[in-house]
Amino acid sequence: MDVMFICKKKRVIIKELPQQNSASLYGTCKIPSVSRYGISHKFAVGCGVTLCAIPITQKYDPASLNHETLIKRATGLVTDSANIYLSQTTLALLETLREYTKAVYTLASLHQSYTSLMGKVNANEEDALWQVIIGARAEVQNLQEAYLKFESTWKNAVKLSEMAAEAAYQAGADQASSNARTHIQMAQTQVEEMHQLALQAESKLTASQVEEIKNTREEGTATEESQSSPWDTSGADEDIPEQYQRED
Repeated sequence: MDVMFICKKKRVIIKELPQQNSASLYGTCKIPSVSRYGISHKFAVGCGVTLCAIPITQKYDPASLNHETLIKRATGLVTDSANIYLSQTTLALLETLREYTKAVYTLASLHQSYTSLMGKVNANEEDALWQVIIGARAEVQNLQEAYLKFESTWKNAVKLSEMAAEAAYQAGADQASSNARTHIQMAQTQVEEMHQLALQAESKLTASQVEEIKNTREEGTATEESQSSPWDTSGADEDIPEQYQRED
């Protein structure tokens, strides 16, 4: 049985045509169509019955358009935007802190190598290693400035998210407020963990620098003692009184 659908003025009119072939309902239906240029085409339509999708005008509940509801929706949008801002700043801070921590560990290793090779290499090799240390120090300083800059931005993002969460709570959007506070806690936890790793790296760097200074002083003292011989009597005449000095 063939079925023809006529869409008119947002209504669906189903008109049943005279039965010609009962198998055509499950077979391929050929619907003639005439283009704007007068050329006739035939289109193959799949098996079964197809209904025209007619848009139906949605009726809004006047109660859903009051001020309280609109404010609640607005606070939800605010918390979503604040969460995105916090996520981006947290990612930037974590990556910069990770690079800073790696650079600090590298600098600490260089100081340890310099300390262990002190007095065992020639002056040129020692100077070359010291130039590498200077370059590593510059990189650490640059990364420290970068992460401090991102940390300031991240703190502002945390404050903004806290304000958005409080606004959502006051507006009655409890779910949006809860999600925002959870997001804040996760970001703070991740940043705190990375801060602890950076502090450990800085502690290792400080210990290697202290060891280097200690070894440098010990080496300087040993050098001075080796240069001063007990058989050196160049300054002995200074201790002899003038009346006992022999005139040549």
